[in-house]
Amino acid sequence: MPLVASDDRISPLYFAYRRKSENYEHKETFHSHLGLEVLFIHQGRGTMIVNNISYEIKPGMLCIFQPCQLHHLKLEYDNQQCFERSIAIFEPTVYESYFKQWPALHEFYNFIYLGNLPFPCLYEVDDPYLDSAYKSMHDRFPTLTGTEKYEEISLFLVALFRSLKQIWDKRKERGTTYPARRKNHRVEHILNWIETNYSVPFRLDDMAKSLHLSPYHLSHLFKEATGISITEYIAARRIHQSIQLLATTKKPISLIAEEIGLTNSSYFCKLFKSHMGITPHQYRKKWTST
Repeated sequence: MPLVASDDRISPLYFAYRRKSENYEHKETFHSHLGLEVLFIHQGRGTMIVNNISYEIKPGMLCIFQPCQLHHLKLEYDNQQCFERSIAIFEPTVYESYFKQWPALHEFYNFIYLGNLPFPCLYEVDDPYLDSAYKSMHDRFPTLTGTEKYEEISLFLVALFRSLKQIWDKRKERGTTYPARRKNHRVEHILNWIETNYSVPFRLDDMAKSLHLSPYHLSHLFKEATGISITEYIAARRIHQSIQLLATTKKPISLIAEEIGLTNSSYFCKLFKSHMGITPHQYRKKWTST
């Protein structure tokens, strides 16, 4: 089973409000995401395993999964139990700039994305603003025009992280600050390199030399940790960026291709269609007309 969910690779935001699984649907899942996931559990029982530590799944449980962090869910459906949750999965680097005008919130956003989180789950979360942020996005998003959607996503994420910060700050010890960034493991070094260099043509040998690893070891290490190849990840990251540029600018498709590291616009169109099911032109038309 691939470890990376496909939905958040092709959308600026993978979102669901109070989604239900019943009758042993998705009884057991084991996966990670390229993006950051904020999961709020309204109903459900079972076990969640993160970093080889087991957590009991309960209503009112808030979970944060950092990019490429594996999580294993075992759900219980006895006595007509269902699993109801609200989900937001997104590429954190795409939206970081929206937080810069609020320094404290920006610091917290980077901590959740890059920090050494002491735990991935919070229990007994009963915050009406958290549910309100999800519900407002659920109600508004289908009615928005194309030019409004990225703005609405950014406003949703600001509201979501404002609620998360209040919840988190209540749980942390008084006077403590957010811990330093987590230790960069080798895969995170790879991800950081990609984030800096995905907008230029990719050469595995250049990447391996920069990271002081052999091309074979580099490829094997990344595939083992994420479930996909480096080229697949870079393609997904480029598609993320192209989606934003198509939706928020009027730049020619050939220029967008160059800005995401592809000198051949025909190849970009083919790659985009393989991920999205439609061409960049069709996507832009559909996005701006809805």
